[in-house]
Amino acid sequence: MLNTGFDLDRYLTEGVELIVKDALAASLKNPKETAFLLSYALSAKRAASARGKHAANGTHIPSFLIASITNRCNLHCAGCYARANNLCDDGSAESLLTDEDWSGIFSQAGEIGVSFILLAGGEPMLRRGVLEHAAAHRNILFPVFTNGTLLSESMLALLDANRNLVPIVSIEGNEAQTDKRRGDGTYQKLVANMERMRDSGILFGASVTLTTENINTVTGDAFLNLIRDYGAKVAFYVDYVPADPGTEALAPGDAERAYLASRLEELRQEQDGMIYVSFPGDEQFSGGCLAAGRGFFHINPTGGAEPCPFSPVSDTSLKQVSLLDALDSPLFSRLRSSELLNSHHNGACALFGKEEEVASMCEKRA
Repeated sequence: MLNTGFDLDRYLTEGVELIVKDALAASLKNPKETAFLLSYALSAKRAASARGKHAANGTHIPSFLIASITNRCNLHCAGCYARANNLCDDGSAESLLTDEDWSGIFSQAGEIGVSFILLAGGEPMLRRGVLEHAAAHRNILFPVFTNGTLLSESMLALLDANRNLVPIVSIEGNEAQTDKRRGDGTYQKLVANMERMRDSGILFGASVTLTTENINTVTGDAFLNLIRDYGAKVAFYVDYVPADPGTEALAPGDAERAYLASRLEELRQEQDGMIYVSFPGDEQFSGGCLAAGRGFFHINPTGGAEPCPFSPVSDTSLKQVSLLDALDSPLFSRLRSSELLNSHHNGACALFGKEEEVASMCEKRA
Protein backbone atom coordinates (compact mmCIF):
# COMPACT_ATOMS: atom_id res chain seq x y z
CA MET A 1 0.00 0.00 0.00
CA LEU A 2 1.32 3.45 -0.90
CA ASN A 3 2.44 5.77 1.85
CA THR A 4 -0.04 8.64 1.58
CA GLY A 5 1.57 10.41 4.52
CA PHE A 6 4.95 10.88 2.86
CA ASP A 7 6.85 13.90 4.23
CA LEU A 8 9.44 15.06 1.68
CA ASP A 9 11.14 17.48 4.08
CA ARG A 10 11.56 14.81 6.72
CA TYR A 11 12.69 12.24 4.15
CA LEU A 12 15.43 14.53 2.83
CA THR A 13 16.64 15.36 6.35
CA GLU A 14 16.68 11.73 7.42
CA GLY A 15 18.31 10.81 4.10
CA VAL A 16 21.27 13.03 4.93
CA GLU A 17 21.55 11.30 8.30
CA LEU A 18 21.51 7.91 6.53
CA ILE A 19 24.33 9.00 4.21
CA VAL A 20 26.29 10.22 7.25
CA LYS A 21 25.90 6.80 8.84
CA ASP A 22 27.16 5.11 5.68
CA ALA A 23 30.03 7.59 5.39
CA LEU A 24 31.14 6.90 8.95
CA ALA A 25 31.44 3.23 8.11
CA ALA A 26 33.79 4.18 5.27
CA SER A 27 35.57 7.05 7.01
CA LEU A 28 39.05 5.70 6.39
CA LYS A 29 38.37 5.88 2.65
CA ASN A 30 36.41 9.13 2.65
CA PRO A 31 37.30 11.37 5.63
CA LYS A 32 36.49 14.65 3.82
CA GLU A 33 32.94 13.56 3.06
CA THR A 34 32.40 12.24 6.56
CA ALA A 35 33.63 15.43 8.22
CA PHE A 36 31.42 17.60 6.04
CA LEU A 37 28.30 15.46 6.43
CA LEU A 38 28.64 15.38 10.21
CA SER A 39 28.91 19.17 10.23
CA TYR A 40 26.03 19.57 7.80
CA ALA A 41 23.77 17.27 9.84
CA LEU A 42 24.14 19.72 12.74
CA SER A 43 23.45 22.66 10.41
CA ALA A 44 20.31 20.95 9.15
CA LYS A 45 19.02 20.58 12.70
CA ARG A 46 19.69 24.27 13.39
CA ALA A 47 17.90 25.18 10.15
CA ALA A 48 14.89 23.11 11.17
CA SER A 49 14.84 24.96 14.49
CA ALA A 50 14.94 28.32 12.68
CA ARG A 51 12.04 27.26 10.46
CA GLY A 52 10.14 26.22 13.56
CA LYS A 53 10.58 29.66 15.12
CA HIS A 54 9.27 31.34 11.98
CA ALA A 55 6.35 28.92 11.90
CA ALA A 56 5.48 29.85 15.49
CA ASN A 57 5.19 33.45 14.28
CA GLY A 58 2.94 32.46 11.39
CA THR A 59 5.53 32.34 8.59
CA HIS A 60 6.20 29.10 6.75
CA ILE A 61 9.80 28.72 5.56
CA PRO A 62 10.37 25.98 2.96
CA SER A 63 13.31 23.67 3.56
CA PHE A 64 14.56 24.06 -0.02
CA LEU A 65 14.65 26.47 -2.95
CA ILE A 66 15.38 26.06 -6.66
CA ALA A 67 17.75 28.63 -8.18
CA SER A 68 18.41 28.81 -11.92
CA ILE A 69 21.69 30.69 -11.88
CA THR A 70 22.21 30.99 -15.65
CA ASN A 71 20.28 31.00 -18.92
CA ARG A 72 23.21 29.52 -20.87
CA CYS A 73 23.92 25.87 -21.66
CA ASN A 74 26.53 24.03 -23.72
CA LEU A 75 24.07 21.35 -24.86
CA HIS A 76 20.87 21.43 -26.92
CA CYS A 77 18.90 18.51 -25.50
CA ALA A 78 15.82 17.24 -27.30
CA GLY A 79 12.62 18.41 -25.64
CA CYS A 80 14.37 20.87 -23.32
CA TYR A 81 11.66 22.80 -21.48
CA ALA A 82 13.90 25.80 -20.84
CA ARG A 83 14.84 26.26 -24.49
CA ALA A 84 11.28 25.69 -25.72
CA ASN A 85 10.13 28.54 -23.50
CA ASN A 86 13.09 30.83 -24.29
CA LEU A 87 14.32 30.53 -20.70
CA CYS A 88 17.65 29.17 -21.91
CA ASP A 89 18.82 31.26 -24.83
CA ASP A 90 22.61 31.59 -24.60
CA GLY A 91 22.04 35.32 -24.97
CA SER A 92 23.05 38.44 -23.08
CA ALA A 93 24.07 38.17 -19.43
CA GLU A 94 23.50 41.84 -18.67
CA SER A 95 20.24 41.36 -16.74
CA LEU A 96 21.37 38.28 -14.79
CA LEU A 97 21.95 38.36 -11.06
CA THR A 98 25.64 38.87 -10.29
CA ASP A 99 27.75 36.44 -8.29
CA GLU A 100 27.44 38.81 -5.33
CA ASP A 101 23.64 38.99 -5.73
CA TRP A 102 23.44 35.23 -5.46
CA SER A 103 25.73 35.20 -2.43
CA GLY A 104 23.39 37.65 -0.70
CA ILE A 105 20.42 35.40 -1.45
CA PHE A 106 22.28 32.38 -0.07
CA SER A 107 23.06 34.32 3.13
CA GLN A 108 19.41 35.25 3.58
CA ALA A 109 18.37 31.65 2.95
CA GLY A 110 20.71 30.36 5.63
CA GLU A 111 19.46 32.91 8.14
CA ILE A 112 15.80 31.93 7.79
CA GLY A 113 16.41 28.18 7.86
CA VAL A 114 16.65 26.97 4.26
CA SER A 115 18.65 23.72 4.22
CA PHE A 116 18.91 22.93 0.51
CA ILE A 117 19.22 25.14 -2.58
CA LEU A 118 19.04 23.28 -5.88
CA LEU A 119 21.26 25.06 -8.42
CA ALA A 120 20.06 24.71 -11.98
CA GLY A 121 20.13 26.58 -15.29
CA GLY A 122 20.93 26.37 -18.14
CA GLU A 123 24.14 24.69 -17.14
CA PRO A 124 25.19 25.90 -13.66
CA MET A 125 28.84 24.94 -14.12
CA LEU A 126 29.08 27.85 -16.56
CA ARG A 127 28.72 30.15 -13.51
CA ARG A 128 31.79 29.10 -11.54
CA GLY A 129 31.73 32.36 -9.58
CA VAL A 130 28.28 31.59 -8.21
CA LEU A 131 29.41 28.08 -7.28
CA GLU A 132 32.39 29.52 -5.40
CA HIS A 133 30.09 31.84 -3.45
CA ALA A 134 27.73 28.95 -2.72
CA ALA A 135 30.64 26.88 -1.42
CA ALA A 136 31.27 29.48 1.27
CA HIS A 137 27.79 28.91 2.73
CA ARG A 138 28.60 25.62 4.39
CA ASN A 139 25.36 25.49 6.36
CA ILE A 140 23.48 24.91 3.10
CA LEU A 141 23.63 21.86 0.83
CA PHE A 142 23.72 22.81 -2.87
CA PRO A 143 22.73 20.02 -5.25
CA VAL A 144 24.11 21.24 -8.62
CA PHE A 145 21.91 19.95 -11.46
CA THR A 146 24.41 19.61 -14.29
CA ASN A 147 24.58 17.87 -17.64
CA GLY A 148 27.85 16.45 -16.34
CA THR A 149 29.99 17.29 -19.37
CA LEU A 150 31.97 20.22 -17.93
CA LEU A 151 33.75 18.49 -15.08
CA SER A 152 37.24 19.89 -15.72
CA GLU A 153 40.15 19.27 -13.37
CA SER A 154 39.64 22.70 -11.78
CA MET A 155 35.91 22.05 -11.32
CA LEU A 156 36.66 18.67 -9.80
CA ALA A 157 39.06 20.38 -7.39
CA LEU A 158 36.34 22.89 -6.43
CA LEU A 159 33.93 20.06 -5.67
CA ASP A 160 36.60 18.13 -3.78
CA ALA A 161 37.37 21.11 -1.55
CA ASN A 162 33.72 22.06 -0.95
CA ARG A 163 31.57 19.08 -0.13
CA ASN A 164 28.39 21.15 0.22
CA LEU A 165 28.40 21.36 -3.61
CA VAL A 166 26.82 18.08 -4.70
CA PRO A 167 26.73 17.49 -8.47
CA ILE A 168 23.55 15.83 -9.74
CA VAL A 169 24.40 14.62 -13.24
CA SER A 170 21.73 14.17 -15.90
CA ILE A 171 21.48 10.70 -17.38
CA GLU A 172 18.53 9.25 -19.29
CA GLY A 173 19.12 5.52 -18.81
CA ASN A 174 21.44 3.51 -21.05
CA GLU A 175 23.84 4.88 -23.66
CA ALA A 176 21.33 4.93 -26.51
CA GLN A 177 18.65 6.64 -24.41
CA THR A 178 21.03 9.26 -23.05
CA ASP A 179 22.68 10.12 -26.36
CA LYS A 180 19.32 10.27 -28.15
CA ARG A 181 18.25 13.15 -25.92
CA ARG A 182 21.54 14.82 -25.02
CA GLY A 183 23.77 14.24 -28.02
CA ASP A 184 26.21 11.60 -29.31
CA GLY A 185 29.03 10.81 -26.91
CA THR A 186 27.35 12.35 -23.86
CA TYR A 187 26.88 9.03 -22.08
CA GLN A 188 30.55 8.11 -22.29
CA LYS A 189 31.52 11.54 -20.93
CA LEU A 190 29.13 11.00 -18.01
CA VAL A 191 30.53 7.56 -17.27
CA ALA A 192 34.10 8.87 -17.31
CA ASN A 193 33.21 11.79 -15.04
CA MET A 194 31.28 9.61 -12.61
CA GLU A 195 34.36 7.41 -12.36
CA ARG A 196 36.50 10.47 -11.60
CA MET A 197 34.12 11.61 -8.87
CA ARG A 198 34.06 8.13 -7.38
CA ASP A 199 37.85 7.99 -7.39
CA SER A 200 37.94 11.38 -5.62
CA GLY A 201 35.35 10.28 -3.07
CA ILE A 202 32.95 13.06 -4.10
CA LEU A 203 29.31 12.69 -3.16
CA PHE A 204 27.07 12.99 -6.22
CA GLY A 205 23.72 11.95 -7.57
CA ALA A 206 21.90 11.30 -10.82
CA SER A 207 18.95 13.15 -12.33
CA VAL A 208 16.68 11.41 -14.81
CA THR A 209 14.08 13.02 -17.04
CA LEU A 210 11.36 10.42 -16.71
CA THR A 211 9.44 9.47 -19.87
CA THR A 212 7.17 6.68 -20.97
CA GLU A 213 10.11 5.33 -22.97
CA ASN A 214 12.73 5.08 -20.21
CA ILE A 215 10.74 4.55 -17.00
CA ASN A 216 11.34 0.79 -16.87
CA THR A 217 15.07 1.19 -17.55
CA VAL A 218 15.79 3.94 -15.03
CA THR A 219 13.86 2.33 -12.18
CA GLY A 220 15.29 -1.11 -12.84
CA ASP A 221 17.94 -2.84 -10.76
CA ALA A 222 20.54 -2.85 -13.55
CA PHE A 223 20.51 0.94 -13.96
CA LEU A 224 20.36 1.66 -10.23
CA ASN A 225 23.16 -0.78 -9.50
CA LEU A 226 25.23 0.90 -12.23
CA ILE A 227 24.96 4.43 -10.82
CA ARG A 228 25.30 3.14 -7.26
CA ASP A 229 28.53 1.35 -8.20
CA TYR A 230 29.85 4.62 -9.62
CA GLY A 231 29.13 6.20 -6.24
CA ALA A 232 25.79 7.97 -6.73
CA LYS A 233 23.89 8.62 -3.48
CA VAL A 234 20.79 10.30 -4.94
CA ALA A 235 18.41 9.35 -7.74
CA PHE A 236 16.24 12.31 -8.72
CA TYR A 237 13.37 11.58 -11.11
CA VAL A 238 11.80 14.57 -12.93
CA ASP A 239 8.70 14.08 -15.08
CA TYR A 240 9.17 15.00 -18.72
CA VAL A 241 7.28 18.21 -19.54
CA PRO A 242 5.91 18.12 -23.12
CA ALA A 243 7.08 21.57 -24.17
CA ASP A 244 7.69 20.51 -27.77
CA PRO A 245 4.50 19.87 -29.80
CA GLY A 246 4.05 16.22 -30.67
CA THR A 247 5.91 14.89 -27.61
CA GLU A 248 2.90 14.62 -25.30
CA ALA A 249 3.06 10.81 -25.41
CA LEU A 250 6.46 10.93 -23.67
CA ALA A 251 4.99 12.55 -20.53
CA PRO A 252 4.25 10.08 -17.72
CA GLY A 253 0.54 9.50 -17.18
CA ASP A 254 -1.43 8.12 -14.26
CA ALA A 255 -0.27 4.55 -14.85
CA GLU A 256 3.41 5.51 -14.93
CA ARG A 257 3.09 7.74 -11.85
CA ALA A 258 1.35 4.96 -9.92
CA TYR A 259 4.12 2.53 -10.88
CA LEU A 260 6.83 5.01 -9.92
CA ALA A 261 5.25 5.73 -6.54
CA SER A 262 5.08 2.02 -5.79
CA ARG A 263 8.63 1.39 -6.99
CA LEU A 264 10.05 4.30 -4.98
CA GLU A 265 8.32 3.16 -1.82
CA GLU A 266 9.90 -0.26 -2.33
CA LEU A 267 13.36 1.25 -2.89
CA ARG A 268 13.07 3.58 0.13
CA GLN A 269 12.16 0.68 2.39
CA GLU A 270 15.24 -1.21 1.25
CA GLN A 271 17.47 1.58 2.65
CA ASP A 272 20.23 0.79 0.20
CA GLY A 273 22.25 3.93 0.96
CA MET A 274 20.58 6.06 -1.70
CA ILE A 275 17.99 8.84 -1.52
CA TYR A 276 15.15 8.63 -4.06
CA VAL A 277 13.23 11.79 -4.99
CA SER A 278 10.47 12.24 -7.57
CA PHE A 279 9.28 15.61 -8.91
CA PRO A 280 6.43 16.33 -9.04
CA GLY A 281 5.44 12.78 -8.09
CA ASP A 282 6.27 13.08 -4.38
CA GLU A 283 3.98 16.08 -4.13
CA GLN A 284 0.84 13.96 -4.35
CA PHE A 285 1.80 12.42 -1.00
CA SER A 286 2.96 15.71 0.53
CA GLY A 287 -0.32 17.66 0.53
CA GLY A 288 -0.41 18.78 -3.10
CA CYS A 289 1.84 20.97 -5.22
CA LEU A 290 4.69 22.40 -3.14
CA ALA A 291 5.28 25.44 -5.38
CA ALA A 292 4.83 29.12 -4.48
CA GLY A 293 6.54 28.72 -1.13
CA ARG A 294 4.45 25.82 0.21
CA GLY A 295 7.54 23.64 -0.04
CA PHE A 296 9.82 25.64 -2.32
CA PHE A 297 9.87 28.34 -4.97
CA HIS A 298 12.03 29.10 -7.98
CA ILE A 299 14.41 32.00 -8.52
CA ASN A 300 15.08 32.67 -12.18
CA PRO A 301 18.46 33.91 -13.54
CA THR A 302 17.37 37.56 -13.39
CA GLY A 303 16.06 37.35 -9.81
CA GLY A 304 12.37 36.84 -10.44
CA ALA A 305 10.58 34.82 -7.75
CA GLU A 306 8.46 32.22 -9.56
CA PRO A 307 6.13 29.49 -8.23
CA CYS A 308 8.28 26.76 -9.83
CA PRO A 309 10.51 26.22 -12.90
CA PHE A 310 7.50 24.98 -14.89
CA SER A 311 5.46 28.08 -14.05
CA PRO A 312 7.70 30.99 -15.16
CA VAL A 313 5.50 33.82 -13.89
CA SER A 314 6.68 36.44 -11.40
CA ASP A 315 5.49 39.65 -9.77
CA THR A 316 8.46 40.04 -7.43
CA SER A 317 12.19 40.49 -7.97
CA LEU A 318 14.85 39.60 -5.44
CA LYS A 319 16.76 42.58 -6.77
CA GLN A 320 14.21 44.73 -4.91
CA VAL A 321 12.92 42.65 -1.98
CA SER A 322 14.28 40.21 0.58
CA LEU A 323 13.88 36.46 0.35
CA LEU A 324 11.51 36.57 3.31
CA ASP A 325 9.35 39.21 1.63
CA ALA A 326 9.32 37.23 -1.63
CA LEU A 327 7.75 34.28 0.18
CA ASP A 328 4.69 36.43 0.81
CA SER A 329 4.51 38.02 -2.63
CA PRO A 330 0.97 38.76 -3.87
CA LEU A 331 1.26 36.02 -6.51
CA PHE A 332 2.44 33.37 -4.05
CA SER A 333 -0.19 34.34 -1.48
CA ARG A 334 -2.98 34.12 -4.06
CA LEU A 335 -1.73 30.79 -5.37
CA ARG A 336 -1.52 29.27 -1.88
CA SER A 337 -5.11 30.28 -1.16
CA SER A 338 -6.37 29.01 -4.54
CA GLU A 339 -7.22 25.49 -5.63
CA LEU A 340 -4.62 25.40 -8.39
CA LEU A 341 -1.93 23.83 -6.20
CA ASN A 342 -4.23 20.96 -5.32
CA SER A 343 -5.23 20.18 -8.90
CA HIS A 344 -4.56 16.85 -10.59
CA HIS A 345 -1.12 16.30 -12.13
CA ASN A 346 -1.58 15.77 -15.85
CA GLY A 347 1.73 14.57 -17.19
CA ALA A 348 3.66 17.36 -15.46
CA CYS A 349 3.27 19.66 -12.47
CA ALA A 350 -0.03 21.07 -11.21
CA LEU A 351 0.70 24.50 -12.73
CA PHE A 352 1.94 23.38 -16.14
CA GLY A 353 -0.35 24.56 -18.91
CA LYS A 354 -2.09 27.06 -16.63
CA GLU A 355 0.02 30.11 -17.47
CA GLU A 356 -2.99 32.35 -18.10
CA GLU A 357 -4.58 31.52 -14.76
CA VAL A 358 -1.32 32.13 -12.90
CA ALA A 359 -0.60 35.33 -14.85
CA SER A 360 -4.08 36.67 -14.04
CA MET A 361 -3.13 36.60 -10.37
CA CYS A 362 -0.26 38.94 -11.18
CA GLU A 363 -2.55 41.26 -13.10
CA LYS A 364 -4.76 41.66 -10.03
CA ARG A 365 -1.86 43.04 -8.02
CA ALA A 366 -2.66 46.49 -6.60
